Amino acid sequence: MTDQASTAATIQLDSRDEALLLFGPRDAFLRSVRDALGVRLVARGDTIQVDGEAEPVARAERVFQQLRQILKQSGQLSAEEVRTVVEVVQHGHERTSAQNLAVQPTGRSVRPRTDGQGRYIQAMRENDVTLCVGPAGTGKSYLAVGMAVNMLRQGLIKRIVLVRPAVEAGERLGFLPGDLIAKINPYLRPLFDALNEMMEPETVRRYMDTDIIEIAPLAYMRGRTISNSVIILDEGQNTTIPQMKMFLTRMGQNSKIIVTGDVTQIDLPRTVRSGLIDAMQRLKNIERLALVYLDETDIVRHPLVQKIVRAYEEKERR
Repeated sequence: MTDQASTAATIQLDSRDEALLLFGPRDAFLRSVRDALGVRLVARGDTIQVDGEAEPVARAERVFQQLRQILKQSGQLSAEEVRTVVEVVQHGHERTSAQNLAVQPTGRSVRPRTDGQGRYIQAMRENDVTLCVGPAGTGKSYLAVGMAVNMLRQGLIKRIVLVRPAVEAGERLGFLPGDLIAKINPYLRPLFDALNEMMEPETVRRYMDTDIIEIAPLAYMRGRTISNSVIILDEGQNTTIPQMKMFLTRMGQNSKIIVTGDVTQIDLPRTVRSGLIDAMQRLKNIERLALVYLDETDIVRHPLVQKIVRAYEEKERR
């Protein structure tokens, strides 16, 4: 048996300030990555030299890419976030092979396809509230539904509640034709599409008839306490601050809340601050509440979607 050839990689950081945050207090984060992956790390100014066998070095590069993404979005890192990123990069594929989120009627498994999606799934498993922000195509809603379906099948919860702010209709649904389900249905189409991929459509309809799957406009959630459920709020960027506070406080015993949103697609009036943006800043230090940031590297739609998202982001930055 021959030893793997040694290799080296240099990671160039944007600034010395980024390096200080990435390295951690007294280089604690660097030591965590080094010890977990078995690589040699040399930090000089705003560069990191990684030496070791090819596979651990490649993993270290992925870890630092993910950590830099978190830093870019939230402006800080915690030891828990470093541990989670390392664990997902190191063991993500083995974990998801053993614990798929859901199995579709076709027999195909729902599993993460990027490191960011792996962090998202781990966050949903380990926390009671998960807020996930990312552009279109990163699997935010799809994986949230997969988590809910998996927990329902295992008997860990009794209901799935799907919620969305109908901001395009001004949260006034009365003028739309049909009953409540018919009125809100267009706004929840992405969640229904995911449900129908993971369960037989007849089962979905039966569960809706018996309230095992419930759909609700955000405006109808006031005053409720929802227990033994996974509650998914889609398009969370279109909530106001009072609406987000109201929604997050609906959680009862043995429930999980998952909020997804794309903060580049806010339909609120310009003078109204997004409740999701506010929550990502206000709630960052609460235990059992996870904040997950996905970016264009986590897009799993057509390869062109990554390039389209990147082009729009670059234009907005300029």
